Amino acid sequence: MIRKFPPISPKLPVLMHGADYNPDQWLHDPQVLAEDIRLMKLAGCNVMAIGIFAWAALEPEEGVFTFEWLDHVLDSFAANGIYAWLATPSGARPAWMSEKYPEVLRVSRGRVRNLHGVRHNHCYTSPVYRDRTARINGALAERYGHHPAVIGWHISNEFGGDCHCGYCQDAFRAWLQQKYGTLEALNAAWWTSFWAHTYSSWSQVESPAPHGENAVHGHNLDWNRFVTDQTVAFCQHEIASVRSANPALPVTTNMHLIEMLDYRKLADCLDVISWDSYPMWHDGQDDSELAASTAFYHDLFRSLKQKPFLLMESTPSQTNWQKVSKLKQPGMHRLSSLQAIAHGSDSVQYFQWRKSRGSSEKFHGAVVDHAGHEHTRVFRDVAALGKTLGDISAIIGTTTPAEAAILFDWDNRWAVKDAQGPRNSGIHYERTVHQHHRALWELGVPVDVIGSQDIFAGYKLIVAPMLYLCTEETGRRLEAFVEGGGTLVTTYWSGIVNEHDLCHLGGFPGPLRRTLGIWAEEIEGLYDHDRNGLRLLPDNPLGLSGTFEAHEICEIVHTEGAEVLGVYTDSFYAEQPALTRNVFGAGQAYHMATRLKPDFLSAFYKSVVAQTDTARAMDTELPQGVTAQIRTDGETAYVFVMNFSGKVQRVQLDGRSYSELETNAPLQGILELAVNGIVLMKRPAKP
Repeated sequence: MIRKFPPISPKLPVLMHGADYNPDQWLHDPQVLAEDIRLMKLAGCNVMAIGIFAWAALEPEEGVFTFEWLDHVLDSFAANGIYAWLATPSGARPAWMSEKYPEVLRVSRGRVRNLHGVRHNHCYTSPVYRDRTARINGALAERYGHHPAVIGWHISNEFGGDCHCGYCQDAFRAWLQQKYGTLEALNAAWWTSFWAHTYSSWSQVESPAPHGENAVHGHNLDWNRFVTDQTVAFCQHEIASVRSANPALPVTTNMHLIEMLDYRKLADCLDVISWDSYPMWHDGQDDSELAASTAFYHDLFRSLKQKPFLLMESTPSQTNWQKVSKLKQPGMHRLSSLQAIAHGSDSVQYFQWRKSRGSSEKFHGAVVDHAGHEHTRVFRDVAALGKTLGDISAIIGTTTPAEAAILFDWDNRWAVKDAQGPRNSGIHYERTVHQHHRALWELGVPVDVIGSQDIFAGYKLIVAPMLYLCTEETGRRLEAFVEGGGTLVTTYWSGIVNEHDLCHLGGFPGPLRRTLGIWAEEIEGLYDHDRNGLRLLPDNPLGLSGTFEAHEICEIVHTEGAEVLGVYTDSFYAEQPALTRNVFGAGQAYHMATRLKPDFLSAFYKSVVAQTDTARAMDTELPQGVTAQIRTDGETAYVFVMNFSGKVQRVQLDGRSYSELETNAPLQGILELAVNGIVLMKRPAKP
C-alpha cells in the first residue's frame, strides 16, 4: 500500500531548500535584493522565511504600515521561481510599542518588569499585545494571503519563556479554577499541607518565585502546563488572525527550546512541524554520539504529527553563540543536512541567508558571507546540496516505518527534574533517553518518539526510560500493550508519581508493578566515583553473558513473577536482581534496575531487536559510528547510510536489490563510506 503525504505546498512539490532572509536589514542598498536572488538561484534555493523580526520595518509607528519594500521582495521572488514562508513579526515588538504600552513587556520570576530589548520579551496574556499582533498579522494576511510567492505562514519565532505579570497571575488562577474547581481539590493535588502552605483563597495563589513559593512540586508542574497552554493560546490567536484571508495556506512555527513548552500541545494547532537544529559538530574524536542525539530530536519532531517535518533552521557553517564557533569539516554539511532528510524532513533551511553586518549575530554562519559573493567554501557546499535535493525529490512526503518507539513526555521531564532526589548532582534524564535511543540508532532501527497519550498499537517495542510520572491510565495502556504481544523496556525511577506529582502508594513502580512483575523497595543514588556491576546469569533469554558496569542509580527490587536475568555485583544488595524480564500475556517487559553504560545497552537492544523481529533499515552489521535510516512510500524504500565515525568505513549490503538514488546506478557488495560520507540508495520496499 502506498502511503505518501502530499507536498506541504502544491506550489513547491519538491524538497525545500532555503534560509531565513532579512531584507529589512538592507533597505538602504537596493542592489542587495537583486544580487541575493541571483545567488539564491545559483545555490539551488527555492524558499525563504521572511519577515520574522521585521515589525519595525513594517509598522515604524503605530498604525502606519510600510509594505512597499515587502511587496518588492515578494514580487521579485515570484518572478524568479522563489517562494516564501511569510512570518508574523511578533517575536520582537518595535520600540514605540514598549514605550507606549509597557504592559506588553514580560515580568520576570522575581516580579521585575523587563526593559525593551532582545527577543521574546513580551507577555502572551497582555490584551494590548494580542490586539496589536492581530492587527499587524491581519494586515499582512489581507495583503499577501493570495500572493503567488507565499506558500505558508511562519508564526512568530521559537516560542518560549514565561511572564509573571498581573495579567498572567489572574490567568493562572482562572486556569487552576477551571482545572480543579475548588480550593480543596487544589490543596489535595498539591499536597499543600506540607509546610502549612494550604491556600484559603484563590487570590493567595501566585506563580513560582525565587523569593516565594517554589518547592511545591505539583505547583511547579501546573505552572509549566499553564505556560504551555497560554503559549498555545497565543499561537492560536496569531493563526486565527492570518487564516481568514486564505485558509488553504499551511501554518508552522519553528520549535527549538524544549525546556519549557510541551510541544505535543503546540503541534495540535499547526499544519506542519518545523524545528531549528544546531549540533556542535566535531567536539570529540568522532561525531557519533552527537549524531545520535540529533537523530533523537529529528525523530521527536517527526513523531509529533507522524508525518514529514521541516528543518527550518540550521547553520551552513558555524554558529556564533555556542561555546566554540567550530567550522563544519568537509562533508559534514551534506551529511548533517541529509541526516534530517533521512529522519523525515522535507526541507533543509538555514539561519541565515546573508550575514548581518552588525549586532549579536553578525558572525553567525550564513550562505552569503560578508564577502558578498559565491566564491566561498560554504556557498559551494550549499549549492552542491541544492543539486542533490533537486535530484531526490521523489522522497518528498514519504514516511518512516518505525516499529520501535521511545516514550518521552514533557510532564515526566519536568517532574523528574524537580524531584529532589535521588541524585541532585545529576540524574541525567535526557542523556539516559538519548543513550537508549542511540542503541537503536546504531542498529539502524527506525524509532518514533511518542507520548503516553499516543497510540501504542503497531509498535513491537516501546522503551520508557525513567517513566517517573506515570498515571494510572498510562500504566493500564502499557499493560495492555504488553499483554497484547508487545515488548516494553523500563528502567529505575519509574512509576513513582501520578499526574499531580504525588507518590503512588502501595509500592513502586505503581501502575507498572503488575506489568513488570517487581516491587521496588529502595533506590540509591551513587556518587560520581561509585561503581556497581550487573552480572548476567547463565542461560538467560537474551543470550548475553558477562559483567557490565553500573553507575549513578541502583534500585533494590524484589520479583513478583518476573525472571531474574542479572544481579548486582557489589554493596549490601549484591546478588539481588538488577535486570528482570516478566512474561505477561502474549508479551514481555524488561526492567533495568540500575543505570547501565552504552556497551550493555548496545548488546541488550541488539538481542531484543532480533528477538522481537523489529524492523531495521538494513539487515547487516553496521560499524560503530555508522547508521542507516529509511523512508518509504510503500513501493520504494529510500535508505540513507551515514558515517559519523570520523574514519573511512565499509558496509556490506544485505543482498537486496539496491541502486544509487541520484544516478540509478546499481549497487552491490560493499559500500565505501568516506569520512563524513553518506550513500543514498533505493530498493523495493518489500522483499
